Amino acid sequence: MENKAYKAGFATLIGRPNVGKSTLMNTLIGMKIAITSNKPQTTRNRIQTVYTDENGQIVFLDTPGIHKSKNKLGDYMVNVATHTLKEVDVVLWLVEPSNFIGAGERHIIEQLKKITTPVILVINKIDTVKKEEILSFIDTYRKEYDFAEIVPVSALKADNTDDLIQTIMKYLPYGVPFYDEDTITDQPERQIVAELIREKALRSLEDEIPHGIAVTIESMKYKKGLCEIQATIVCERDSHKGIIIGKQGVMLKKIGSRARQDIENLLETKVNLQLWVKVKKDWRDSDILMKNFGYNPKDIEL
Repeated sequence: MENKAYKAGFATLIGRPNVGKSTLMNTLIGMKIAITSNKPQTTRNRIQTVYTDENGQIVFLDTPGIHKSKNKLGDYMVNVATHTLKEVDVVLWLVEPSNFIGAGERHIIEQLKKITTPVILVINKIDTVKKEEILSFIDTYRKEYDFAEIVPVSALKADNTDDLIQTIMKYLPYGVPFYDEDTITDQPERQIVAELIREKALRSLEDEIPHGIAVTIESMKYKKGLCEIQATIVCERDSHKGIIIGKQGVMLKKIGSRARQDIENLLETKVNLQLWVKVKKDWRDSDILMKNFGYNPKDIEL
């Protein structure tokens, strides 16, 4: 039954890789759900998170960055992102503060012209520029597309994020909430844990290996005051395996130690984390292996 005092609907975050989509979602939700990294295309699946207050509920779909793909995994990620645009109540397009609109941004504008969903332009990272410059950035983008709203924010510093929440609410329909008020995500714990391990691997390895790593959770068992987790980091080459393990296992221990802290915060219990490394050659171009690692192209109706 429609509730005239309460809003409830879906919003999606889009943008080029590395504009801060996952950081913004984590800030709005107030908890780390989506992984962040300085490498592009960190987010591979839609991550559904939920913001609830006394005025309404926003269900956020964080999508992979819209980009030109180079393999089957890339195709899958782009399909997820573009399909989502048509099934939400409002689209949030995140951009960096700039007067230059490059080919990547123009590619996104072309995608947006194909939909009727209202689009809010979110200019992120305003903490990195002078305040007086922001108006010129707004003016540059306003000439390119008819945005429903333009909101400057800093996801990292949580500047103006309250205003962004209120702006999103304006475009949601009235209705009852989709989730209980204490729900923050529909992601299975195992998937979030795998993503946290992958984040720490990406951050620890920096530029030493390409982006082709996945993480699978082999087992996750709760005992008294402890969660025992066995996980495998999957890479594409034998040389990558050596880099991930490191001399005398130092790198793997570093990844495990960093991941364990975040996992303990998520699960609110002590964690015993054991990591292994396996090689699966060219898994990003294998439909079967992609499905095994949680990226199933058949999940998307095109």
